[in-house]
Amino acid sequence: MRTGTAPDAPAPRAARSPGVPRWPGVPRLLAVVRLLAAVGAALLRPLVRPHRRPAPAGPSRPDQLRALVAVLDEAVAAQTPADEAVAACGEPGPVSRGTARDCGLQSITLHRLRTRLQDLRTTDPDLIAAQARAARLLAYDLWMLRASMNLAFTTRPVDRTEAARLRLNGLGRPADDLRRLRDTLRAELPET
Repeated sequence: MRTGTAPDAPAPRAARSPGVPRWPGVPRLLAVVRLLAAVGAALLRPLVRPHRRPAPAGPSRPDQLRALVAVLDEAVAAQTPADEAVAACGEPGPVSRGTARDCGLQSITLHRLRTRLQDLRTTDPDLIAAQARAARLLAYDLWMLRASMNLAFTTRPVDRTEAARLRLNGLGRPADDLRRLRDTLRAELPET
């Protein structure tokens, strides 16, 4: 006979800590149920959208055209000193430091103009095409300035490099193309 227990009493249960479920899969099941409840509530919630203001209308085509022509006017004006700087790189004899400074300044100017040109918010397809063409022509001018400086200020002059340098005489036809593009767009400007 046992001492201290009743003969038919059940064995004592192991103590359970509060908050721990009996079955090991219950926490996962509860998480899935909560997730499904949240998703279901979101799907059943009526679609109420806050009132949004309409997007502001972009500039009109004439305004876009005026902005594009204004930048192109500055670009065409900047081509004259850039053309002179490239031609100075091709003059016979040693190239002066002033020529290097002029090429550098003109590169900075054309780079800034190209950045301003690319930052224009044009939406008209014709103006977008004109803007892209003008950006390519300015990129050529920048490349020509860089190539001229590389030929004029090479560390190891050789006969081929010197012959190529002596053929430099300016920006060439792309500068004329940019001028013609500006003139064509200017002719489209409405009279005010």
